[in-house]
Amino acid sequence: MTSPVRHVFEVAPDHAGQRLDRFLAERPELVETHISRTRVKALVEEGRVAIDGAPARAVSAKVAAGATVAVEIPPAAPAEPAPENIPLNVVFEDDHLIVIDKPAGLVVHPAAGHESGTLVNALIAHCGASLSGIGGVKRPGIVHRLDKDTSGLLVVAKTDRAHRKLTALFADHGRSMPFLREYLAIVWGAPDRKTGFVDAAIGRHQTQREKMTVVHGDKGKAAVTHWRVLETFGADKTGKPVASLVACQLETGRTHQIRVHMAHIGHPLVGDPAYATGFRTKEKLLPEAARAAIAALGRQALHAARLEFPHPVSGDDLAFESPAPADFAKVLAALAETQAER
Repeated sequence: MTSPVRHVFEVAPDHAGQRLDRFLAERPELVETHISRTRVKALVEEGRVAIDGAPARAVSAKVAAGATVAVEIPPAAPAEPAPENIPLNVVFEDDHLIVIDKPAGLVVHPAAGHESGTLVNALIAHCGASLSGIGGVKRPGIVHRLDKDTSGLLVVAKTDRAHRKLTALFADHGRSMPFLREYLAIVWGAPDRKTGFVDAAIGRHQTQREKMTVVHGDKGKAAVTHWRVLETFGADKTGKPVASLVACQLETGRTHQIRVHMAHIGHPLVGDPAYATGFRTKEKLLPEAARAAIAALGRQALHAARLEFPHPVSGDDLAFESPAPADFAKVLAALAETQAER
């Protein structure tokens, strides 16, 4: 049985006076394990947090400079996901793999806060026992993932053999094996040339644990995104496009990669609640119909549109394409009308 992990922190002068839950939730060692302030509260109630050797009594307690805060993190108990009758849009399926067109809003695999209602729960109901043991208890058959609010194509292995080969294929990202994964993204503004790429390492944000960010040195993981502009929409007072449709291909597969990289070059995704918060002024330049379509979208405008790879068993070339879903298409249509009005 795995033992609990114990962390000990000394409160630096610049952290003196912070609430206990905030202090712990912002420790880099705990950020990587997704410890939230709610989780800290549970640990305090379980008697797993101590200040200067005495059990902490409340998460609202203020930490003092020089104090020692110890926290014990118990091992996660893996839960067997239960089958759930959730409709799936199956694009392709055989004895070895299944390709799904995932709707926005569907979480891929169980995690804290999403123990049910996930794609994995739906796949277990659809595929039965064939997924058992492939790729881990909570992620049976999952080779890659899409963010909850990203729609589009996703492939899942149904056998160990397919899982091994598909995992290697996705890790290779087309460097030495045939492979294509392309996304459509609607971004604010438009790059100053038609094609380009972003080569910038990505790591977790130091203070906002739900976000990723471009980092320097050895603090993150290498990440490369290739992009090309497909269409531009509207114009601001200087004549520059208000928004554009871009196609993005990944050379690596990091969390939030496209969202972080496009924001890094000054063109965050339309509707992105995490990385486009400073672009409200751009939205105000659009007519009411376009603003309404973006509000109705309620998510980042990102769609996994194309997926091409060799079959892991037969070697046959497989190619799939997913049209933009209705909410994404409505934003494009509204932006196109803006273009027509110019």
